[in-house]
Amino acid sequence: MKTDIASAREQVARRLDLSGSERRALLSSTFDEWLTELFDTAVASTHSNRADFCLVAVGGYGRSEMTIASDLDLLLLHTTTASTGQAFAEALWYPIWDSGIALDHSVRTVAEARRLANDDVKVVLGLLDSRAIAGNTELASTLRAEVLSDWRSRASTRLDMLHAMVRERRARSGDLSQLLEPDLKSSFGGLRDAVVLRAVAASWVVDVPHTGWEESAQFLLDVRDALHRVSHRDRLLMQEQDGIAERLGMDDADDLLRRVYLAARDIAYASDVTWYRVERATRKSSRSRIRSLASTSRDRIPLAEGVVVQDGEVVLARDANPTRDPGLTLRLCAAAAQAGLPVAPHALERLAVESGPLPVVWPREVRESWISLLGAGSSAVVILEAMDHVGILGTLIPGWDHVRSAPQRNAIHQFTVDRHLIETAAAACDLTRVVARPDLLLVAAFLHDIGKGRGGDHSEVGAQMAAELVPMMGFSAADTAVVVTLVRAHLLLADVATRRDLDDPATIRLVTDVIEDHDVLDLLHALTRADSQATGPAVQSQWRQQLIGDLVSRCHRALIGSNDSIESLRSARQERALVESGIVVASEPYEDGLVLTVGAPDRIGLLAHVAGVLSIHRLQIRGARVSTVGERAAQEWFVRPVFGSAPEATIIAHDISRAIDGSLDVAARLEARELPPRRGNVPRPVVMMHSDADHHTIVEVRAHDEPGLLHKIASAISAADATVTGAKVDTLGSEVIDSFFLTDRSGAALSPAHANAVRTTVEAALLA
Repeated sequence: MKTDIASAREQVARRLDLSGSERRALLSSTFDEWLTELFDTAVASTHSNRADFCLVAVGGYGRSEMTIASDLDLLLLHTTTASTGQAFAEALWYPIWDSGIALDHSVRTVAEARRLANDDVKVVLGLLDSRAIAGNTELASTLRAEVLSDWRSRASTRLDMLHAMVRERRARSGDLSQLLEPDLKSSFGGLRDAVVLRAVAASWVVDVPHTGWEESAQFLLDVRDALHRVSHRDRLLMQEQDGIAERLGMDDADDLLRRVYLAARDIAYASDVTWYRVERATRKSSRSRIRSLASTSRDRIPLAEGVVVQDGEVVLARDANPTRDPGLTLRLCAAAAQAGLPVAPHALERLAVESGPLPVVWPREVRESWISLLGAGSSAVVILEAMDHVGILGTLIPGWDHVRSAPQRNAIHQFTVDRHLIETAAAACDLTRVVARPDLLLVAAFLHDIGKGRGGDHSEVGAQMAAELVPMMGFSAADTAVVVTLVRAHLLLADVATRRDLDDPATIRLVTDVIEDHDVLDLLHALTRADSQATGPAVQSQWRQQLIGDLVSRCHRALIGSNDSIESLRSARQERALVESGIVVASEPYEDGLVLTVGAPDRIGLLAHVAGVLSIHRLQIRGARVSTVGERAAQEWFVRPVFGSAPEATIIAHDISRAIDGSLDVAARLEARELPPRRGNVPRPVVMMHSDADHHTIVEVRAHDEPGLLHKIASAISAADATVTGAKVDTLGSEVIDSFFLTDRSGAALSPAHANAVRTTVEAALLA
């Protein structure tokens, strides 16, 4: 035998003048030459007909991706009897075994190999990458063509099987982009998923996104090459990372991990989009309201201004212009997250390239879209990752690129810094019902670790960054101060609760000297809970959470005073409406929307009628102030059109009159209206009754915003025979905090039984 394969392999591995792809190709061709020699020797020694056999490389070897530690994955095809084929195979395999090279082998006829591929998806993956090495190449070509034909004809069922395998592997091996010691091959976003993507593309069922994942797979192969020169494992252990980084010419292990994570995210993003498309293309029936709406016969379903749903993905409307509409990017992403639908990659790529710059201070619409996006919970994670993939997050949030895929060398953390921020915001979504300002909670959750990796105390650095970022988002100085405090103190409760004596008054003062307000204390508690949930199991113990809860309770008792009670303040517009007669509606511009002032004779159900009419006209209610004096009601509505322009005030007044006299069935119109897709994983609404006022009872509702919500709440209050004498309505992103001041028909505060009936009726309406 002419070739000493072990020596030849070592020589290729030691060469410093080769790139990773060049080394893999040279190793593969070296093995090709050696195996061709072995094949020729086997033909001679067994006196076989060369045309009866074909030696085929499959899997990674078939793709010419050999490393110094790779196994040989070979298939011997033959047209002879089983015994003749086995005799030839033994003549071929024994020299390979003697060389010490690991061998995965099989002997099949073309028909046998085809049947096996029909029974095992893993076999298909190997054969789709098959390549003839020696012998009758027609056998290999025939097999590959038949396997490919079978793969395409049975794709609808076999892709389901393949996806199940991918999900199982992901659950077992984790996400490569988040692991301190990732498995370059098996973790999700690794080399196996690149192979899977090529197989899905070969099925012709869906188009696999062309987002650069192929180049990322080549980079992971380069890292695996370097790893295999010191270890035969595919897992990148911490003790080996500095050496691998040096071998690849990188700064350090953190630099290596960051680049590995970014490559894995490219592959994972393409995989997530691909599997979503596969599910839509292969399913036989709708399994949810979202999917039913997304698959309706209509081509494009409006979702927001300039945003539509097409083929189950969120895309730009035909007349959308990112250059002239700076709020379009966040409006589209927020709408997609709230609907629980993915954004089409081409839409994000267009937005990343064409979107005009945002104003130095974000307009209200942009800020509310941002809060709505963060408030979508788990649905927001996928959208934010997609935005990050095309560079949108780095453009929106100065300083984001510094934490992007930044590794956290601490075993308690299960995510990179950027993903931890996203996951914390998602966890905070579940806590929006327990705080007075859910918008500030979501922003603080997203920014709390933004200062990591810059030297010094990351809480202090992050607070300084938040002091610049939060005003940029359009928040007031007072709101900015709250978020800055939350970022600076986001570790305070956990540190004090687990390291100090809670019975010592000085311990409580450590918190109350920093947090002097009940609402801010609740915000900090919610942020602490969300932070721990997004960190990992090590910080989620029940004991730890009980200590923190006990500390917060003691701090609330220690704080002097209480929050101001909710009261209705009449504006000059409302004062004018109170002295008018009949039903009047006045409209004037307000920020990027309108303020509508409605004056009307007071009656039970008036608030529900007006709210319903506004919803029919697709006016998003951002806030409202309602007051009643004697027999007259004055309502101030802050609205913004969801699509197009707002109707004239006279049209709204006419429809309110029709709603009151019964000629316009508001409930029926709202019920019949086609609504955009709605996701299901939102926190339950909360209804609270406050009876501490002398002349009225307050019902406070915290819920996820939706078209017609205020009409639903007000109708339920009317159905419970309560009169709304005042109201404060606030929409913060996609969360509403609505307070209604109620009396009974005699003008007195509700009795306990009546108040309980109102709460029960409103809760039932919200959960219907």
